Amino acid sequence: MAERGGKVGFRTQAEGDPSSWPIELSINEGIAIITLNRPEKRNAWSWESARQFGEVADQIRFDESVRAVILRAEGPAFCAGVDFSMPSDRIVGRSPAEKIRNYYEAFRWVHERFGVFANLPQPTIGAIQGYCLGAGFEIALMCDIRVASDDVQFALPEASVGVSIDSGGDLRLAREIGPAWARLLAFTGRRIDAEQALRLGIVQQISRREELDAVAMGIAQEIAAQAPLAIQGIKRTINGYVDQGLSDALRFEAMSAAVEFVSEDMTKGYAAKASKTDADFEGC
Repeated sequence: MAERGGKVGFRTQAEGDPSSWPIELSINEGIAIITLNRPEKRNAWSWESARQFGEVADQIRFDESVRAVILRAEGPAFCAGVDFSMPSDRIVGRSPAEKIRNYYEAFRWVHERFGVFANLPQPTIGAIQGYCLGAGFEIALMCDIRVASDDVQFALPEASVGVSIDSGGDLRLAREIGPAWARLLAFTGRRIDAEQALRLGIVQQISRREELDAVAMGIAQEIAAQAPLAIQGIKRTINGYVDQGLSDALRFEAMSAAVEFVSEDMTKGYAAKASKTDADFEGC
């Protein structure tokens, strides 16, 4: 998100050479591989990441040669959450009301970009290692199937920095493991390891770190060998069932989160995170 002439809007094109973008796409023998490639930042997420993510997913959507999709990451972490270091990610407004409106529209825009990936006709497999926190966890939860390395750590720590979850991760988590466990993890920001994630149903398989890509590829190839229209039909049917009410809930989440993102608690939470201290939240 960037300011132009006193108004706030999204960039419509990425800056620089597409080959330098932190999200990469390769396609080989019916398998598309999306790679988060910003390891020096632990693949931290930004508005620009969301734009690229939707654009890459759009390329896959209409490619009839693609029968399965792997989402993976370079480096020790899948995605450690939002990139707090990027000043261009700050959203402003001439009044509190306008700022809330701008956050609301920004979150709706992110939901649209993420929806392209979440609603791909082809099955998606997440290969997840190391830190998978906040925005990273939300992205992983959009995959149809998740494989994790034995060193993975999942968490939704948003409440610890004074904001609510804004991209549907809490909703998708409740869908996968039930509302009570989703509440516990989202309310506390508690981290869970691979074994607990497997028990809860967040991941479907655990592998050693060095075997993670091969395990994900094996699943993708197994799916790719099936009848593609049948597989896509099965995905639509299952998702149509489990996602009932998700669109309405995402709209409500965008408005609810927009309020917290203009709170004083958010300012305190971000400052505390940067200084590695504890925030003194006051609920305002």
